[in-house]
Amino acid sequence: MVKIKHLFASVLLLISLPTFASSGKLLATPGVSQVEGSGGGGIVPWAQLAGYASEDEFSVNGFCSRADVSDYALNVCGAQLNLFNRVELSYAKQEFDVPALNTEIEQSITSAKIRLYGDIVYSQWPQLSLGIQHKSLDDGTVAKLVGAEDTSGTDYYLAASKLHLGAFAGYNWFWNVTTRYSEANELGLLGYGGGNADSAFLFEGSTAVFLSRELAIGIEYRQKANNLNLGEQDWKDVFVAWMPNKNVSVTAAYLDLGRIAGADDQTGWYLSVTGYW
Repeated sequence: MVKIKHLFASVLLLISLPTFASSGKLLATPGVSQVEGSGGGGIVPWAQLAGYASEDEFSVNGFCSRADVSDYALNVCGAQLNLFNRVELSYAKQEFDVPALNTEIEQSITSAKIRLYGDIVYSQWPQLSLGIQHKSLDDGTVAKLVGAEDTSGTDYYLAASKLHLGAFAGYNWFWNVTTRYSEANELGLLGYGGGNADSAFLFEGSTAVFLSRELAIGIEYRQKANNLNLGEQDWKDVFVAWMPNKNVSVTAAYLDLGRIAGADDQTGWYLSVTGYW
């Protein structure tokens, strides 16, 4: 928890400093920060790259997020680098609180994303990006205890995103679909693989309507594998994202995460803040 507090303090400090943010994209088009560190929604990575860098700019972003559900809490802080709107690099540190066991699970995630084609606004077809997320538990004791095969693993995903201007009763409409290959259990917080593991191609999706240039409401869905036979269930959320300018975004959501490690009805809230430079 101390590490997360230090990262959170750093994000707040950077947000308070004079900004030199890259500004080549339209407001809100980078999305927000995903719990694994990538640019996107709260629980789903999107095709667009984090930050407002255009093809002749770069941007650096910092974020912190917290999810609090019935029996667990997840704190995440991290940073993102956008190089010329072509490559995104990110790092995130997750801390998962398990009060019932009086323990905390920590995971580090190093990610990269490359834009393969298009732009979510200006190209006829959706923007396509290919991403990779390598995850490693600091201590795999709990993962091994519940039957996981490994304490580190790598996810691969292909995402397609498109923003349609004025398409939904005059409002801007956004959608994203992501296909992921993963053997992670609960994002990797319970390790990778297990007795029921199989090659897992998973579906993820998001959609949102912009009520104004600065405010969007939407929903997300993320399919989950059940490698450990613990009844792992798909994740869903309803979110509100506020992006008052190109320096900061704030996202709040209601979460329905289903069953986690045998505990049913894991619902609660999510809050995330991202600063852009």
